[in-house]
Amino acid sequence: MTFSSPIFLFIFFPLVFLCYFLIPAKMLRVRNALLTAASLIFYGFGEPVAMLLMLGVVLWSWGTALLLQKNEICRRIFLPLGIIGDLGVLCVYKYSDFLIGTVNGCLGTSIPLLNLRLPIGISFFVFQAISYIMDVSRKDAQAQRNYFRLLLYISFFPQLIAGPIVRYQTVADALSQRSSTPEQVASGLRRMICGLGKKLLLADTVGQIADAVFGMTDTLALPTAWLGAICYTLQIYYDFSAYSDMAIGMGRIFGFEFPENFRYPYCSASITEFWRRWHISLTTWFREYLYIPLGGNRKGARKTVRNKWIVFLCTGLWHGASWNFVIWGALNGALMHIEQIVRRGKKEPARRTWYLHLYTMFAVVCAFVIFRADTLPQALRFYVSMFSGRNLSMTALSACTQLLSPLAVTALILAVIGATPLPKRIADKAMARAAGTTETVLSVLAIGLLILCMMNAAATTYHPFIYFRF
Repeated sequence: MTFSSPIFLFIFFPLVFLCYFLIPAKMLRVRNALLTAASLIFYGFGEPVAMLLMLGVVLWSWGTALLLQKNEICRRIFLPLGIIGDLGVLCVYKYSDFLIGTVNGCLGTSIPLLNLRLPIGISFFVFQAISYIMDVSRKDAQAQRNYFRLLLYISFFPQLIAGPIVRYQTVADALSQRSSTPEQVASGLRRMICGLGKKLLLADTVGQIADAVFGMTDTLALPTAWLGAICYTLQIYYDFSAYSDMAIGMGRIFGFEFPENFRYPYCSASITEFWRRWHISLTTWFREYLYIPLGGNRKGARKTVRNKWIVFLCTGLWHGASWNFVIWGALNGALMHIEQIVRRGKKEPARRTWYLHLYTMFAVVCAFVIFRADTLPQALRFYVSMFSGRNLSMTALSACTQLLSPLAVTALILAVIGATPLPKRIADKAMARAAGTTETVLSVLAIGLLILCMMNAAATTYHPFIYFRF
C-alpha cells in the first residue's frame, strides 16, 4: 500500500481520517492508539515480516535509550550497543549480499548470497531510531518511557517509508499534547493533494520517457540520451518531493509539523548549495550524526576533507547496495571538494550568474545518470551516447521526437517551471489580491487538482515512489 495507490486514497486514508476526528480531542491516547494501529496496518499490509523487524528496532532503541541515560557508565556502554544493533539490522538486510558479491568478485570465492528481502523503508526508520538514541545520549531529548509513543514516532505512516527523517524532539511535544484546527486540516489536505498531483501528473509522465530511454541499448543516440537524463532528473525530484509533500500534509492534518525536505534544489548555483536544498532531512542527519561526531571541520584541513569524503561515500551507499551509488556519492563529494578549492579564500559572489546555474544543473543531470543506471556498464554506454555522435541520424532524431507527445511536452514545461519559485511567487501575488477569499480559492484549486489526479489514476498504470527501494 502506498500513498498514490487506490486502496490508500479511497479506503485507508479516508477511514483513518474519519475515525481520528470522531474521537474527542481530549482523548489523545485513543487517537495515538488509532494512528499507531493504522501505521502498523499500513506497513504490514504487504510486509508482515518487515513489520516485526521494525517493531524490534523500536523496542531495541526504546530500551537502549532508557538504559544509557541512567549514568555516564551506562551511556558509554549502551550508546555504541544501541547504534551497532540498529545499524546491524540495516547492514544485514541491505548490504550483506553486496559485500558477499564484492568479496566473491575480488577473491574468486563462491560464498552463497543470503537473498534476504529488503524491508521497505528500512533506511528511514533505522536512521530515525539512531537519531533518537544519539539525541537522548546528548541530552537533546528525554528518553520516552512509553514504548507506544516511541513506536508512533518511528512508525507513523505518513513518513515511515520514505521520510522526511524526523528528529524525535521535533514531534516529542506533539506525541503528548497537540490539536488539529480546521485551518491546519485544510492546509494539510491541500499540501497532500499538491504532492499527489506532482507524483501522478508530473513525475510519472516524465518518468515514462526516462524509463523508455534507459531501456534502450544500441539504438541510443545523443539527443535521446540527453532527453532521458533530463527527464529522470525531473522525475526523481517530483517523485520524492511529492512524497515529502504528502507526508508533511498528512502530518499536519493529525497535528504534527514535519520539516521541509526540499527547497528548490534545481535553482542552486553550486553542488554545495544543491546539497543544502536537496533531501534536507538526510543531509542534516549525516551532518549531525556522522560529520560532527567525526570532528567536522574542527580538526584541521586534512581531517575536514576526510570527514566530508566519508559522509558522501556513506550518502551514496545509503541510497543502495551498489557501486553505482557509491560512485554517485563520490562524484558529488569530488565536485564539492573542487568547488571549495576554487573558492578558497574568496567570498561568496554577491550575484549568482547564469553560468553557475548551468554548471550545477549539468553536473546534477550527469550524476543522476549513474544513479539511475542498473549497472556501471549501462551508465558508461549512456555517457558515451550523451557525449558522442554515435548513432546520430535522422532515424535517431525521429525516435527522440516520438517520445515527445503533446502531453509529455506539456508535463516537461510544467516540471521545469515548477522546479523554480516562480509559481509560488505568482500564487502569492494572486492570493494577496484575493484577500478574504484565499481559503475558498485554494480549496477550489485543490479539489480541481484532486479530480485530475483521480482521472489520471483511473487511466494509467500505477508507479511506486522511487525512494521506496531505499
